[in-house]
Amino acid sequence: MSHEQFRQLSPEAPELAPIISGLFDEYSARYGNFFARHAEVELTEWYLPPQGMFIVLERDGEIIAMGAYKPYDAVTAELKRIWTRGDLRRQGLAQKVLVELERRALEAGYRQVFLTTGFRQPEAVRLYLSYGYQPQFDITRDPVEYSLPPHDGRLRFRKPLGDNVLTEAVDEAS
Repeated sequence: MSHEQFRQLSPEAPELAPIISGLFDEYSARYGNFFARHAEVELTEWYLPPQGMFIVLERDGEIIAMGAYKPYDAVTAELKRIWTRGDLRRQGLAQKVLVELERRALEAGYRQVFLTTGFRQPEAVRLYLSYGYQPQFDITRDPVEYSLPPHDGRLRFRKPLGDNVLTEAVDEAS
């Protein structure tokens, strides 16, 4: 039987290189250089405790999924880099990462989470909607519309954190 566990890492940890590369390769395949004009500046310290965190999900010592959060504002954590290795999709790994990030953000004192996904990621939209994330856009519109001005291609979601997050984490572990 395989063993899964979460581990906290620095986003600069060398063992992350292959999975980070896989993430950005997928972004490139889906979007080309679409987001280059709205490139985000990221600082490693944003993802370090106590204000942020970068975690990986390992199976038998191998990194299979990841996710992170950083401060968005004083009470909101922004979830980032939620990704599962391509050959291991549809096993519920992204959900596990999402629930774990929510749990840890709540423990760190955040009261809500914010995240964005791209207009060409319907599977991510379905995941976030199924976990109670509130879309900050009209879900009845074609997501491609959000890639056209005045929009930037990012689909935004928010979710309050609370006791339900800890309950979901316990249920997921059962």
